[in-house]
Amino acid sequence: MSKSESHLDVRTALKQGLAQLREAHVPSFTLAAELLLLHVLGRERTWLYAHPEEQVSTTDADLFFKLIARRVAGEPTQHLTGTQEFWGLELEVTPDVLIPRPETEHVIEVALDRLALRELRAGRKQTLTGEGLQIADIGTGSGCIAIALAKELPGATIYATDISPAALTVASRNATRHSVSDRIHFLESNLLDGLTHRASASADISAVGAQHAAPLLGKDSEHQSPRLHLIVSNPPYIGRHDAETLMREVRDHEPEIALYGGEEGYELYADLIAQSTVHLKPGGILVLELGYNSFPAVQPLLDAPDWTNIAVTNDLAGIPRVLAAERS
Repeated sequence: MSKSESHLDVRTALKQGLAQLREAHVPSFTLAAELLLLHVLGRERTWLYAHPEEQVSTTDADLFFKLIARRVAGEPTQHLTGTQEFWGLELEVTPDVLIPRPETEHVIEVALDRLALRELRAGRKQTLTGEGLQIADIGTGSGCIAIALAKELPGATIYATDISPAALTVASRNATRHSVSDRIHFLESNLLDGLTHRASASADISAVGAQHAAPLLGKDSEHQSPRLHLIVSNPPYIGRHDAETLMREVRDHEPEIALYGGEEGYELYADLIAQSTVHLKPGGILVLELGYNSFPAVQPLLDAPDWTNIAVTNDLAGIPRVLAAERS
């Protein structure tokens, strides 16, 4: 930091940080500069613009410009602040989890719409509390989908699986942060495997914490009925052959296990859909997030007597983003 930067007000610090990010062609440089300064100062955005002449201490200025330099070098803003907002909730993010994206909120919207429609068809009242519902979030990552659904459906029980123990640890902290940890049961599992195999799932839970060792959604025998009313998933869907096209923030800093779904990117969907056929009750709902080019490969997987009421929802960019179907 130069001598001129040692006595900065908020406006000047923000202006200088923004200029460095813009010069480095950092995407969304204004927002990044704001978030990093707010993080350092421990303030809200409204305060930032209401107090432009407030002095920034030498310590805070030094930290701010160090974070700016790390952002210029390619580290995601969310890793520098340790947080990302999703569905109006502030979530902890680390390099162990995929950073929640705004388009994933469409998964929540579609799931809630489908559940509400089911209530309407059954002639029940529209105040959806999720009472008695059993829901699974497959590949939970930061826990963003599971936690958002737990907030919206306070009567539901949710099972959140991930193949990464480190991701489950972050998700568990996020559930605790938002006071829903008593209703979300975290399982280390490949797709839905952990919901079937009681013994291995019980061992997996212990890695995350005994507080989540709740009754598992298992099948004691092959004749037990499926128990789930809703399965949601934002699975890894980027093709490994597309790795070089990714922004460096994503390619170099987000977990590969959460990014890549195989060479083409859509390889996981076949197993996910096949397992969902087994675990969903008749009339149960499946909601899947899609990659930007996944729809043509995934849609035919639902072209079977097992599935009905199939629909796709586009994101704001017009890309087919969420595929939903119901178990026949």
